[in-house]
Amino acid sequence: MKKNIEGFELFQKHVKNFFESRSLSKYVHSVRHRIKDVNHFLDKIERKNNEDESRPEEERKGLINSENVFTRVTDIAGIRVLHLHISEFEYIHRAIMEKINDEEFTLYEDPKAYTWDPESGEYFESLGLKRELKESYYTSIHYVLRPNSRSHATCEVQIRTLLEEVWGEIDHTMNYPEPSTDSHCKEQIRVLARLVGAGTHLADSIMRRYGDKA
Repeated sequence: MKKNIEGFELFQKHVKNFFESRSLSKYVHSVRHRIKDVNHFLDKIERKNNEDESRPEEERKGLINSENVFTRVTDIAGIRVLHLHISEFEYIHRAIMEKINDEEFTLYEDPKAYTWDPESGEYFESLGLKRELKESYYTSIHYVLRPNSRSHATCEVQIRTLLEEVWGEIDHTMNYPEPSTDSHCKEQIRVLARLVGAGTHLADSIMRRYGDKA
């Protein structure tokens, strides 16, 4: 287990260095990273297994065990990339895909754009990303990267704007590891998502106009 975690840490460092490179410094505001600690890791496995057992039999994926854990849990290593406004995402996405085309990274699964906003959804789809909606109005772009197709080491990359990060931190506090059952909080977090979405589009409009005049 320790040897496997070291592999995750080494790959995470490589991914982090990529996002902090000079070539992306114009588009990336900041980078956060973490390795899931053992207790959180075990809690997640237990939670996923309980969720699986509660599903109808035809929808079950099977229990996570020592043989399949590194293919079923892909966020042991995590990177969060924050940028200022939406238009910057296109350049970050292209840089990732260039690394994949050059075989420096491989994709464990197709990238996903979690967004509730139709305008943002169309933008992400135009870049070839699959759009998904979460009931909570969670907003982020997810990639799961590997160093190569033979490696068990994965790194989940989440990309979002600074405003979306504020929403994400509040949602995480309220809904992780157990989701809030307060109906008012559930509705308010959706309202906050709409406000953040409007603010994100406004920030993008401001920066586009500023760029035109610069």
